[in-house]
Amino acid sequence: MSESIQSACRLSTKLRELRRCVIAESEQLLERWHPTVAGSSFSGSASNLAAYLAFRQRDLRSIQLALAVLGVSSLGRSEAHVLATLDAVIATLAAIEGRKHRNLAPRPSMSRFTSGSRLLKARAQELLVGAKGRSVRIMVTLPTTAATDRKWVRTLIDAGTDCVRINCAHDSPGVWMQMIRNVRMAARAAGRPCRVLMDLCGPRARIEAVLPEDEEQRVKRDDRVLLTKHRLGKKPGVQFQAQCLIKEIFDILKRGSRVWINEGRIGAIVEKSTRDGLVLRVTEAREKGEKFRAEMALNFPDSDLHICPLTEKDLGDLDFIVQHADIVGYSFVQTPEDISLLLSELDVRRARFKRQDKLGLIAKIETAKAVRNLPEMIVRAAARGPFGVMIARGDLAVEVGFLRIAELQEEILWMCEAAHVPVIWATQVLESLAKKGMPTRAELTDAAMSERAECVMLNKGPYIIAAVGVLDELLRQTAAHHSKNTAMLRALRSWDHLIKP
Repeated sequence: MSESIQSACRLSTKLRELRRCVIAESEQLLERWHPTVAGSSFSGSASNLAAYLAFRQRDLRSIQLALAVLGVSSLGRSEAHVLATLDAVIATLAAIEGRKHRNLAPRPSMSRFTSGSRLLKARAQELLVGAKGRSVRIMVTLPTTAATDRKWVRTLIDAGTDCVRINCAHDSPGVWMQMIRNVRMAARAAGRPCRVLMDLCGPRARIEAVLPEDEEQRVKRDDRVLLTKHRLGKKPGVQFQAQCLIKEIFDILKRGSRVWINEGRIGAIVEKSTRDGLVLRVTEAREKGEKFRAEMALNFPDSDLHICPLTEKDLGDLDFIVQHADIVGYSFVQTPEDISLLLSELDVRRARFKRQDKLGLIAKIETAKAVRNLPEMIVRAAARGPFGVMIARGDLAVEVGFLRIAELQEEILWMCEAAHVPVIWATQVLESLAKKGMPTRAELTDAAMSERAECVMLNKGPYIIAAVGVLDELLRQTAAHHSKNTAMLRALRSWDHLIKP
């Protein structure tokens, strides 16, 4: 027996056992999901997602290499059709062996391989509409001027914008209404639809006020900052004070807990707790120091704050969103229960305002806990209607660490492809171009890599229309070179808790 036939025999045995385990483990997971997905159009995708979770519990790199040596198509593009890929490879190995195996699944048809991709494209179309001349959509965050400058909005749409985002943390319902009217008019004039996404604020932890108020004074390493929920006033032993109105953090943060300020530009740890609040010692800052001002974001990567993701403001904003928007963006969602909470609130308002269609839902993945619960959140939301995932790379990088963000964004892309759910690639895409008029080389590479998602989001800036034009051209170019990505199939550990071998 030749070496290649012996290798095929060994691989065939391993893959048939792998297939058996994947089916057994995925069936356990599907039984758990059955009450949610039974009878829904998502049931087939849930089956593939469960199979993918079971499949990726193993380190398959050695099998990948052995298949490549035999010239057999690898397992690395299996996300959208896990069992079909396994069946095809097993059938090919059997042909190399030159013998038949009992109970061997037949070689899968072309439709088994393409059905998942077709579902993903259809769902992206339903949620985000199509893009003109490319497969990836461009979303843009609207500035306040979009409410008053119709000509600018028309130019933005004509440049290639397919969806717009309104951040409910800014402006007011009157301004939002004018933005939406201008977008609808520009889309009609352009002869193509443009979806409107409205982002709920959520319980974003921010600095409300600071002392001293002099913006020229900078925070440096080893400075002390008093983080307090009380009114600011002179306190001994600290160089800076910051007021935060989210009361839960003062009970949950302990000595040694990390705190990131201003999207990770300032790092600190809790040094001690006092009756006035928490004393932080600054551990990370540039040598020249960092500006310290109100409105800066706070992140607590070591702490689960157990805060409801829907604030009173969010509940009020939902009244407007259900009447006027196409999609709602869910900030700081972390659990399947959070998904159910929003769906319940949406159902109440759809009945009240007599909205017939279901509002699209985007889950913004911003924390490690959200990553851990992603499969369960996908199942809960996608079984209900139009759904997508936004990789909010800014907050996520601060929460999980900058060294892990590249790895996690890949894993989220794979997981969503396995569930046939569209993804929005967000945060700092072409940011220097949008804000300063000139992109960096790293930004251009990042923007080109975003072609693996179904949509790319740009934030506002004075040169945003130029940024849309550059991104439009980049996405057209990269589409001719690749689609999605091929993985080496190291075991994924973020979702171990879902699978019981």
